[in-house]
Order: sequence, then C-alpha cells, then structure tokens
Amino acid sequence: MRFRLSIMIILASFCLPLLAAAGTNTTGEQEIINKYVNQTEKKYTKKMGWASVNFTMNRINRNNDYNKFVNYQNNFFTNTKFSWLAQGWNAGIDMGLIFKEKFAWSVRGEYWMPLKEAKSGTFEYTPTNSATSFVTDPTSEVKVWGVATGLQYYVLNAPSANDGLQKLAVRVGGSVGYYQATWDVWPASENLNLSTSQPAGLNTSFKGSAPGFSMVMGADYPAGFWGMGLGVDFGYTVLNFKNMAWYNTLDQEVVLTYNGNQDGRVDLNLSGFTGKVEIKRFFSW
Repeated sequence: MRFRLSIMIILASFCLPLLAAAGTNTTGEQEIINKYVNQTEKKYTKKMGWASVNFTMNRINRNNDYNKFVNYQNNFFTNTKFSWLAQGWNAGIDMGLIFKEKFAWSVRGEYWMPLKEAKSGTFEYTPTNSATSFVTDPTSEVKVWGVATGLQYYVLNAPSANDGLQKLAVRVGGSVGYYQATWDVWPASENLNLSTSQPAGLNTSFKGSAPGFSMVMGADYPAGFWGMGLGVDFGYTVLNFKNMAWYNTLDQEVVLTYNGNQDGRVDLNLSGFTGKVEIKRFFSW
C-alpha cells in the first residue's frame, strides 16, 4: 500500500508541472490566433465609393472678353450680329471614394456642349483698315473638355460602408482641374499677328489650356434601391483661358482682340456660378 502511494506521489510531482506548462502554451496560442484575426479584420475593412453621371449648367459671367470681342466684331458686319455668351452646359462622369468617415476624394472628366453660333447667308464684313469682303455662313464655336480631382467633407449624414446612403447627406468641397479649349471663328475674322512679318496660311482653330478651380455645396438623397441616389450641387467655377492662339505656317502666334490692339487680347473666360445634377450609384467592397 505504501509502495503504491509513493509511486502515485512521484508521478504527480512530474505530471503537474507538465499540465501547467501545457495550459500556459494553450493560452499563448490563443493570443496569437486572436492577434491574427484582429489584423485580418483590419486589413479587410469595408470601403465605400460611388460612380455617377452628371449634367452641369454654368452661368457664364456677362463681363468677359468674348462678349467684348462680339461687340467689336458686330461693328464690322452688315445685316447680322453675333450674341454674347450666356451659359454653358457640360456632361461628366465622376468616381469617388469615402475615407475617414466624413471625407471623400473624387476624380472626374467633363465635356462641354459646344458653345456655337452660326449665321446662315452671305454678309458684308469690313474690319478696321481692311477692304470689304463677303463672308458666307460665319460661325463662332467654342469646345471645352477637362479632367479634375477634388475633396469633399460631409457635414451631415455621411454614407457608410455598412449602411450606404440612408438619409439626406449634405457636403461641401472643392476641386482643381486641367482644361483645354478650341475656338473656331470665321476665316476672315480680324486678328492680330504677334510677330513682325506677315502671317501665312488661313485662320484656323484658336487653342489654349488653363487650370480650373471650383467650390461647391451639395446634397445627396437616397433613391431606396440598388444603392442609387440623386445629387445636387451649387457652386462657383473659375476657368479662364489666357493663352488662346493659333500658329500660322511660319510658326507665328496670331490672337483675337476686342479692340484691334495687343492689349486687347481675348481671354476666353468661362467662369461663373454653376448648378449640377447627378445620378449616383453607391457601393462598398
């Protein structure tokens, strides 16, 4: 009896430390597993974004060089007049990403509907210090396209990756972009050659590029299906092409003016208040 008790005591003295060590290792393994799970959850956190198509109306400022140019040129025409620029329309596509809960970053491309006016018929045209000519179907057409990127901050009910857009969301923001313009005018239009030699070649498209800036305040409202929403923006855009020109066959710069002098070079200023409507599709991944 004593012998068996002694054997059991000896075995217990060896086994208890081993069991305690095994329990400690199990706890350590569980900690490692928990740490890995937490890292995996952080790595695969849901993100929220959107894609949209939009239409914008730009109320172009009335006091701009294009309108001065039109006033100047109308003095040379008989029986016809060109109109001022009043408003522009453009269509665009946006892609956006919401980060840090209330901030959003987006990129967009936009194309302006041509700002065009065409006269049908043949008209007498007599520029300053030039002989009278006859112009058939004179036109003035401006085309603009650009790309931009911007930041927005949701001041109310920002969409979330888990819930999407649930309520009316209000946001403010701004963007910066790069734009290009082409301006086609009737070939006989009076222009100014910025070189000492005579221009060669016929008048062609005047081209230029410029940065654009905008500030907006907008809202998004959920449609209630497929993550769709309606967005409305109001803001102000600054877009002024100061380098509109064409280059003749002698690589000489030719520009349009609103007074016949170099200091009257036309800056194609399309700045103005804007209103935008967009159809959005919110999604998470």
